[in-house]
Amino acid sequence: MSIVGWVSEAPTRLRERANQGIRDAAGLTHDPPPICTDPAESYMAPDSISRLIHGDLSSMMIGGIAALLFEMLHPHSMAGVAQHSRYRDDPLDRVLQTANFIGYTTYGSRSRAHGAIERVLSVHQAVRGVADDGQPYYANDPHLLAWIHDAGASMFLRGYQRYGAVGLSESDADRYVLEQATLARDLGAENPPTTVAELDAALEAFRPELRLSHDGTLARDFVERGIVRGALQRTVYRLLVESAYSILDPWARELLGSPSRPLRNRWVLRPATGLLTWAVRLAVPPVPPFTSP
Repeated sequence: MSIVGWVSEAPTRLRERANQGIRDAAGLTHDPPPICTDPAESYMAPDSISRLIHGDLSSMMIGGIAALLFEMLHPHSMAGVAQHSRYRDDPLDRVLQTANFIGYTTYGSRSRAHGAIERVLSVHQAVRGVADDGQPYYANDPHLLAWIHDAGASMFLRGYQRYGAVGLSESDADRYVLEQATLARDLGAENPPTTVAELDAALEAFRPELRLSHDGTLARDFVERGIVRGALQRTVYRLLVESAYSILDPWARELLGSPSRPLRNRWVLRPATGLLTWAVRLAVPPVPPFTSP
């Protein structure tokens, strides 16, 4: 290859290396599931808001960390994770499984999505026991499934609203919640919300059940530390964790032992995270929007 050719291809090679490095650091070590673009076969419509939000890796990383932190506030949900998973031994495997599930139920065909849902429900059959309050829990309990769904949908939406590639209207946000309600029903969650207002009300109704258990404290500390290596990766990860905390409601942050810092968030955190998400999109562009043939 000539020097001119090498120089002209250098930016592409650099982006490819950065893309692979970011995906590896995030635990996305496998190729994403194939994208179904046939409206008659797709689980989520090809032009859905879910595909717009879930296709933006940078804001999804923030929303995903926020969802983990939020979900661990339910002691029954946290007991299931603590007693039936190996998240501390192999955290990236859990990330990969979650990413694959989101991929199949966002971009896959109906058959692939329903297959992923059935696998999750099958695994959940064995996830049952007694929480630290002496009460039994069961991962496929419709009420507990509703908590996990509502907490996750809320954080993914907030992550995109704060740091996403394009702005969302109120109707876009409502449409996202409505689309995700289909997934919630197929998982067996009870009374899934279909608007942002209903989603906020559903989360508010869970508040009396929420607290940071001992298992939750251990999980929170594990998520805050992360498993990344190297000074740069640790700095980036810490920025992502702080950004994840910033999209939680103040009452949730208080339960997690992380007080709100509005001035720092406004003048330091948000500009720094905005720059980071811009850089990530250069290396890992969002999934392009669907256009009809």
